Amino acid sequence: MPDHAVSSSLAVQAQLDRLTALSPGADILGLERITALLGRLGDPHLSLPPVFHVAGTNGKGSTCAFLRAAIEAAGHSVHVYSSPHLVRFNERIRLAGSLVEDGALAALLAEVLDHADDLHASFFEVTTAAALLGFARTPAAATIVEVGLGGRLDATNVLPNPVVTGIAALGIDHQAFLGDTLLAIAGEKAGIAKPGVPLVTMDYPKPLRARIAAVAAAAGAPVLARSTSWTSTTTRTTVRYTDAEGSVVADRPRLVGPHQSRNLALAFAMLRHQDALPIPEGALHAASAHARWPARMQRVADGPLRARLPMGSDLWLDGAHNPNAAQPIARILPTLARGRRVTLVIGMLANKDADAVLRILAPAVDHVVAIPVPGHAHHAPETLAALARTFGKTVATAADPAAALDAVAATDAGPACVLIAGSLYLAGEVLAANDELPD
Repeated sequence: MPDHAVSSSLAVQAQLDRLTALSPGADILGLERITALLGRLGDPHLSLPPVFHVAGTNGKGSTCAFLRAAIEAAGHSVHVYSSPHLVRFNERIRLAGSLVEDGALAALLAEVLDHADDLHASFFEVTTAAALLGFARTPAAATIVEVGLGGRLDATNVLPNPVVTGIAALGIDHQAFLGDTLLAIAGEKAGIAKPGVPLVTMDYPKPLRARIAAVAAAAGAPVLARSTSWTSTTTRTTVRYTDAEGSVVADRPRLVGPHQSRNLALAFAMLRHQDALPIPEGALHAASAHARWPARMQRVADGPLRARLPMGSDLWLDGAHNPNAAQPIARILPTLARGRRVTLVIGMLANKDADAVLRILAPAVDHVVAIPVPGHAHHAPETLAALARTFGKTVATAADPAAALDAVAATDAGPACVLIAGSLYLAGEVLAANDELPD
């Protein structure tokens, strides 16, 4: 199964086992199967609360987290569909503010699978249909949907009339599906544009802006780009967002890294360019303070895994698996290290560009410990270690995160600074081992 989904609930696991048997076992794009499946279920996607639809290579999940925090701070309940999950499959579906419970999840998956036998629907298509079915049946004021892969042919793009769409940062990833160039990827992401619906974007290089504008124009969607329709500036403590209606000055977000200020501003722009929900300025301020998004430069809390490090150590966790995600981490790591030696514990899937990620992170770290990613095809730890050595790093390999941290504890005399990165699947293993489940 592409997403390595397991559950401690027997009822949910029974449906995931059905899905394993049914799914073609690989990512497939296209809207034909999801459209047919939703048709058999009564077209629940046509009966959703106002939809905020977000694409992007990096930052789309964080943008969704900021959207959710602001909408809830305004007193509205909100559904959220995101992927992948880190520890529990339930993390993908949030019904009116709460993670879907096991009983409801098992029932939704069973109903969808009962209608999917001959469609050869993928894992993501079935789970998308289950989420949309749950959203249509549960009262809420809004729906936030994160694109899974690309945009134009992603299963979430069956949504016909969102109130606003957005595109976060663009980068090279999933080339087998989206193309080998940023221009091709930008066109795929812009495929979520809908007639008359504002498409809010970051500021990209001119060729990418032109490509997005062309796709949006063909769809009849107005483009509201950063630096033209809205702007944002970040200081040491604040983020100033400005558009034609005025400015909002909020504290810098709790989420770590300069890129999160830009994601916050993108969420502000989406909220201020829709008219389905009233969002007062105070709710925007609350989004900065209260948004959470696990495994994105997350400071790992006290728990069994972190306890393996010396007292006073910092353990950071990020799913960074492509160059665009690695760049902001490399910039922030020296500040977080506060003069201490930095150890990178890294595991990466086999289809990711490990050389590019290590090339970016290497200047910010002193030592690299390479580990596997359980349950997935991954770069061999020995291969990652050899790559890191070419960048002048001391290296080691370990069987798992616990063994890696034990090795750090054995070599660092005082408090350590450790970053575990390279895969969201690995991040899920880390959180589970630390008894730190996303909620």
